[in-house]
Amino acid sequence: MMALPSDLSLFNATPPSLNLTTDDNCTDWRPVPMTTVIPAIYSVICVLGTVANALAVCVLAHGSASRRTVANTFMLNLCVSDLLFLLSLPLWAVYYSWGYHWPFGAAACKICGALHNLNLYASIFFITCMSMDRYLAIVHPLGSQISRDPKRAQLLCVLVWVLACACTAPTVFLRNTRHIQSLGVEACVIFYPLHVWYLTLTGMKMVLAFLLPLLIISCCYCAIGRHLLADTSLMKMQTPSHPPKTPSSSSRGSHEDCSRPERPPTPSVRPSQGGGCRPREGRGLERVLWTVAAVVLAFFICWFPFHCVTFIDVLSSEGWLDGCWVHWTIQNLTPLTLCLGFSNSAINPVLYCFIGNHFRGRLRGLCKGLGACLKAHREEHSQKRGSFSTRLSSFSRKLSDLKDLAIAEPSGSA
Repeated sequence: MMALPSDLSLFNATPPSLNLTTDDNCTDWRPVPMTTVIPAIYSVICVLGTVANALAVCVLAHGSASRRTVANTFMLNLCVSDLLFLLSLPLWAVYYSWGYHWPFGAAACKICGALHNLNLYASIFFITCMSMDRYLAIVHPLGSQISRDPKRAQLLCVLVWVLACACTAPTVFLRNTRHIQSLGVEACVIFYPLHVWYLTLTGMKMVLAFLLPLLIISCCYCAIGRHLLADTSLMKMQTPSHPPKTPSSSSRGSHEDCSRPERPPTPSVRPSQGGGCRPREGRGLERVLWTVAAVVLAFFICWFPFHCVTFIDVLSSEGWLDGCWVHWTIQNLTPLTLCLGFSNSAINPVLYCFIGNHFRGRLRGLCKGLGACLKAHREEHSQKRGSFSTRLSSFSRKLSDLKDLAIAEPSGSA
């Protein structure tokens, strides 16, 4: 087995002390203290992300049948993917804090490594599905009604999980624990039989988990943007630039004045500040669009630096890049950009809460329902305690009466 220098750490990341190609002339490039920085960042991400994703799963999973839309189905699976990975993050924090020593065994090493790669693929696949769903809902609202079915979305989620597992399988097979004699630790690492394995799997990760989804999502949002701009231009053309001050029969026949107080808007339209009529359904679609766009933007901001450093690592392994800055970047920025990527798992539910109005309302409803259940339980417990106290007091009174009667009977007989 040939071990590549860049594969002796967490997820194809090289700790400074394990880099076999470190140049002695690069002493001015000080390494980042990974054993203290990384565990602290992991702990914060794990706590915040676990709480946020757990709340999101509760809200999305306990919604009514009318709330189980295609977008909510994809969001629910995305939160489950993030939550599964976040539960393994404390083990990686221990791994770094113990100087790259893995005390949990080979099985845990494979499982935790698999959860990371599974989340990397599944999250971007679900985000891509969400973007395509928004494209169909906004650009082709009538023609996509049959295809945009929640049951079909559930089937698509199953296919996404299968595809993500298939992409994760090679790294699960190659990842294992190995004793590093120079450090005296049992590390959880990936060893590739040949260099071409490293190039193939790394290239697959960059293409399937970043470049191809980026192309699909960009095409979807460009089409959505053109569609919304065209609708806005058409709305402006249909809206009179100088609406009449007093309503007349001719104005009623040619254009509807949505801001006129004499005639309230119909249930299907809503007055806008610009003087035009805006369908409520369109406003709802735009709200969901902004939610999905924020999720997509957050994903690429979080994961783009990691894929850039991974590309630098590939160029370095081929001998096309060299120098102190290259070695320092691979050794130090790979774990740090991974932290930035992991933070995306904690950011997504926050975006749902602050951007999605329906999500906030359902979360408040869930909290109110939970509070009502706790209040009812406390009242029931208080009633039981009161009933028990009443029965105990009655029993005490009866016992006291019997005692007084027993005392009075001897004196009466005398």
